[in-house]
Amino acid sequence: MRFTSTMLASAAILGSANAALKGFNYGAFFLNDAAKQQADFEYEFNAAKQLAGTSAAFTSARLYTMIQHGTTNTVIEAIQAAINTKTQLLLGMWASAGSDNFNNEITALKAAISQYGTSFTDLVVGISVGSEDLYRITPTGIANQAGAGAQPSELINYVAQTRAAIQGTGLAGKPIGHVDTWTAYVNGSNAGVISALDFLGVDAYPYWETTTANSIGNANASFYDAYQQTVAAAQGKAVWVTETGWPVTGPTENQAVANADNAKIYWQDVSCSLMKNNVNLFYYTLQDAQYGTPVPSFGIKPAGDLLAVDALFDLTCPN
Repeated sequence: MRFTSTMLASAAILGSANAALKGFNYGAFFLNDAAKQQADFEYEFNAAKQLAGTSAAFTSARLYTMIQHGTTNTVIEAIQAAINTKTQLLLGMWASAGSDNFNNEITALKAAISQYGTSFTDLVVGISVGSEDLYRITPTGIANQAGAGAQPSELINYVAQTRAAIQGTGLAGKPIGHVDTWTAYVNGSNAGVISALDFLGVDAYPYWETTTANSIGNANASFYDAYQQTVAAAQGKAVWVTETGWPVTGPTENQAVANADNAKIYWQDVSCSLMKNNVNLFYYTLQDAQYGTPVPSFGIKPAGDLLAVDALFDLTCPN
């Protein structure tokens, strides 16, 4: 199944009123637990803009936290890197570590506003309160040892705290959302969270849909089924694609084979269609790690190669 006319219409409606955001996800630390520094973020943000073969401008970055890794509440150095490279930011507030940690996220957010002013706030396109917190507390998340999550009531409270924190600042009016799996959004017990949001960020990976036919030939249909179910549950809110991708290396998951050829097919079938139809997209990921190679590896740039500009597969979109 390909992207039908109904899906195209929905995607156009749900995209940004202006040119859609195009970016990647950026973690706060490397595989060896070393914190990314300003220079590391600048390298990544610049590398995203210099990718060969794509006509799209990948000028946006999704962060998972406001806190510099290894500190209590120091502002993450990605902020200065974004200012230096003129990179738009979808901010992240980590919400699965308890209320004390979330208070530190709020502290770092306020500090960034105070420290950087409009140089920072003008780059912010949205704030995501949490990332897959609802998924982690499901039986599937627990079985997959996904880690601590957060209850719906906690997330609703965190969203309210974030709205209060930005009131009267340069971030006032910026859309506040939450990022989770499509399965979390279609769960009716999470409807209260959706009601509290301005947008929904959905993470959808056909590669991991191991209980269904999940070969690369079915990936387009699998992704858009998840996307449309999220749209149906969104209460009219905008839906951003905050994570999706296909691994270039890794184990075979049911029928899903990880290799660069399949990643290219996924890019052309899914990523290109989202960009064509003006849906905000944060692909996972530009480069999994500068040091070491994760399993599976979703990076379109080779892990560990700081000098490589070209992707591991052709990023040209079909006409």
